[in-house]
Amino acid sequence: MSNKIKISFVLPEALQRDLKLMLIADGYDLKAKSKWVSEAVERLLVMENFTHLVKLNDEMSGFEKMESIVVESALKLKINESALMVRKDYPILEGVQSRILRTAIVQRLLR
Repeated sequence: MSNKIKISFVLPEALQRDLKLMLIADGYDLKAKSKWVSEAVERLLVMENFTHLVKLNDEMSGFEKMESIVVESALKLKINESALMVRKDYPILEGVQSRILRTAIVQRLLR
């Protein structure tokens, strides 16, 4: 049995709405949100320029909606390692874990 870890992050209201619409469009129910976001994170982290995409997420504002997902501990480890990579490239970025999750959601919505 693998350990699951809860991650909370904030989103702009419009992104949260788009996420819910896309979940339904992709055939997921709202309970499967964690799975959808986990898949989005996995896809993001294999992109060559993911640290740059996370940096671009800087432009996003209005983080009024709290979301939380439950991920496998292995994915949480990947997110932690990725956050270090982002910080290495962009040392002054704040809230890198939330940025990675938001960027992953945006990238999946765009594709």
